[in-house]
Amino acid sequence: MIFTDMPPDARVWLIAGAGLVLIGLTGFLLTRDLVRRLLAFHITGSAALLLVLALAGGHDSPVPALLVFTGMLVGLGATLLALWLLRRGQQLAPHADADPGP
Repeated sequence: MIFTDMPPDARVWLIAGAGLVLIGLTGFLLTRDLVRRLLAFHITGSAALLLVLALAGGHDSPVPALLVFTGMLVGLGATLLALWLLRRGQQLAPHADADPGP
């Protein structure tokens, strides 16, 4: 096995992270609703951060934890920006049920 030197709990987190990446990518590729796609993309990003922590294993360096914390903040900012853009796009889009006028 490739990861034989990893602690057993790190292997569990690695498998969980890989499963969440697959779930997020499947949701992102198979749905058309923009909010659901955003949620699936967010799940994929969080799973990637989980993979970073799992691959770091039991190293004593604080660098992986700092990278994950930075990634969480960037992901939060990107999600908020995407939600704002989705809402603004819905406000500016012409409604199908509205009368276009003369």
